[in-house]
Amino acid sequence: MRNLTVPLTRFYVTTFFSSVLMTNGALAETNTTSSLTLDDIEVVGAYQAYQGEFTPLETPQAEQRIDAKTIKNSGAVTLDQALDLASSVGRQNNFGGLWNSFSVRGFVGDENLPSNYLVNGFNAGRGFGGPRDLSGVESVEVLKGPRAALYGRGEPGGTINLVTKRPTFDEQAEITVKAGSFNTYRTDLDWTAPLSDNFAVRMVGFYEDAESYRDTVESTKYGFNPSATYLIGDSSALMYELEYSHQEIPFDRGVIAIDGKLGAIPESRFLGEPGYDPIETDVLGHQLEFQHDFNDEWSGLVGFNHRKTSLNGYASENGFAAPAANGDFGRFSRYRDYDATYQVLRAELSGEFETAGLEHRLTVGIDSDKFENDQYATRDRTTDQTINIYNPVYGNSPISGLDLATQIDRVETQKSTGIYLQDQISLTDKLDVRLGARFDDYKQELTNRKSDSSSKYSKSQVSPQFGAVYKATDAVSLYASYGENFRPLSGATNDNNLKPNQSESTEVGVNFSLNDNTIQGNFALFNIKQSNIATFDADFNPTAVGEAESKGVELDLYGNITNSLRFLFSYTYIDAETKNDYYDAVSYADIPAGSDMLNVADHQLSLQLTKETKLAGKNLDLTTGLLYVGERSGEFGHPDFTLPSYTTARVAATYQVSKSIEVSAEINNLFDEEYYTNSYAQAWVQPGTPRNAYVSATYKF
Repeated sequence: MRNLTVPLTRFYVTTFFSSVLMTNGALAETNTTSSLTLDDIEVVGAYQAYQGEFTPLETPQAEQRIDAKTIKNSGAVTLDQALDLASSVGRQNNFGGLWNSFSVRGFVGDENLPSNYLVNGFNAGRGFGGPRDLSGVESVEVLKGPRAALYGRGEPGGTINLVTKRPTFDEQAEITVKAGSFNTYRTDLDWTAPLSDNFAVRMVGFYEDAESYRDTVESTKYGFNPSATYLIGDSSALMYELEYSHQEIPFDRGVIAIDGKLGAIPESRFLGEPGYDPIETDVLGHQLEFQHDFNDEWSGLVGFNHRKTSLNGYASENGFAAPAANGDFGRFSRYRDYDATYQVLRAELSGEFETAGLEHRLTVGIDSDKFENDQYATRDRTTDQTINIYNPVYGNSPISGLDLATQIDRVETQKSTGIYLQDQISLTDKLDVRLGARFDDYKQELTNRKSDSSSKYSKSQVSPQFGAVYKATDAVSLYASYGENFRPLSGATNDNNLKPNQSESTEVGVNFSLNDNTIQGNFALFNIKQSNIATFDADFNPTAVGEAESKGVELDLYGNITNSLRFLFSYTYIDAETKNDYYDAVSYADIPAGSDMLNVADHQLSLQLTKETKLAGKNLDLTTGLLYVGERSGEFGHPDFTLPSYTTARVAATYQVSKSIEVSAEINNLFDEEYYTNSYAQAWVQPGTPRNAYVSATYKF
């Protein structure tokens, strides 16, 4: 079941035409030519590294792909905004706006680290490089359910994979300038071209300077993502990508609730200290891949990823004590100097063969990764840094004179080597079974420089997966799957026996294709059980005592209702709760079994419609979007404190003035809804952005 009709390399399709082929995740059929002296090919699908070659109807798991056009129509420029289109993904505590944090199907990873995500299949999200910008991203994949059998340690609810923009052999270039609310100014540049018959480059970059609806909060960020592809003969390719970004963002813990009620202060009220310089984050990453087709049936891939990130600066933070009756509110200051290095080496072989009349599609590989997390932080709780929440006067947190005592001074290294295998066997023309397993041998070492101590933890782990998919008709397939997952916990040592987080997941669903394959969809029922969730005991020692369960229903639809009406619809119902009683020293509360998981809404829905029409003979796209997020728990141990449900609406228009000029306008949060996206506690609540508007112009050359 090859997706290429002639023996030309799959990397050619993946690298050069993924942006053309991906339309709402559906497979497109086209004929493509270029300046290369190569045999003509007919492309009927695109190969994505590490996932094998499977159409949606052949996949025994739910997957959602948000392509470039959908992202553009949504106006998303950050990863969080793109993930709002996937209802199974919920926003979590984002560390004062300094990183991405999200849950998938009700579960989130380590709350003291950014949520992990993949870039072209490589782990990349666990560092401290700030919120991910989408400038260099072609599409976002939400791969639901456990993926440890292939990817290794990860989150139980699913995996986010970013597919980057890579060179094409058709010269294209565009520059976009954007301006709008809160004195926001942004420029994006994207240029790709062949430099010879077998060598192409791409240059992607952005710069943004913005104020904010939050008082005194301003940010600056810029990034550069060059890449190159070198074709070696007609069966091999070498690809290199560089990622660089720099961001300056004030640390912002948001607003506070008083006696469990929000709205006592305006959403614009900043309770930090503008006298501190912004937190600075940096990323420098390299990704190198070599792909080779041995023949029509077998191909190999070797890849290496090295990513270094850093975060440092001073910040004033909301305290946890309730404000006085007159509004005086205590704060404290911290200085952070965080560095992380992530490197991954991966080799994979995939292909197909027959035995005893059965067709096998096999993926086998080995990888090795190393994550080094170096943290140094100081804190001052002794200096009076009071601010009045009703009438704030800034300047009461000067850096000079603060008694900054060392709070954290440690480095943790996690190493893992894994071997994985997945085989999808066609028992009949309609029935496939998928068998997979991964063996991981991992080690952790924690060096506490503050206490001059060191500890280690090591373990071997097998992660199995099983699935079956039955093609009921040419347009409908039924599937069932089971998988196990694990994730080492930060700080795990032999001394405190902090065992890795474990989970198991079951899923049944239907993949379908409607309206002559112009609409793709999935309906799924899932159940995830998780154990060894990390918390802290009364002496603030980490301990793995938590158990939780998430179960729910998902429906995803995307495609074209008519030739001129494009849509995306995503709905998820999730029931996620703890399953045992335990004491949490962070919230100073006993957490009873049955407590809702933090920031996880029972109901979440996303809808986007784009109508293509004409105005004065020129193309005009009209887009409307809707996001509904239900009520959520706002703090563990305080069941009466919840974040209210909210609905935001968006409208946008894009007009093709000429062949080379395009103009756009958008209004977000059209009805100026007051809402809150996430919280960690009543003292740390992130308000949503009020109504805002932007205009942009794109010049293609």
